[in-house]
Amino acid sequence: MQPGMSVSYVARRAGISPSQLFAWKRRMLEGGHAAVQADEDVVGASQMRELEKRVRDLERMLGKKTMEAEILREALDLARPKKRTSPLLSWSNPEDDTQ
Repeated sequence: MQPGMSVSYVARRAGISPSQLFAWKRRMLEGGHAAVQADEDVVGASQMRELEKRVRDLERMLGKKTMEAEILREALDLARPKKRTSPLLSWSNPEDDTQ
């Protein structure tokens, strides 16, 4: 749409009714006002999709790192020597019985 073009002309070129165009414009403005009132940034759909993809990628990487940490923890548990319990020593020492 260029400056000076009528809404009716633009609607006819797009094959929609002028009332539909006005409704879309009103919804767009309402959304912008809601974002401004909430003190939020208004972002485009492509930027939103890009950010959602980034979140999915980061969640996938976090899952991989969590799995790696669990595998390494299990490997450490297997590699650590088990603490041996010392056999019970007799209370008396045979060398002390020479008295």
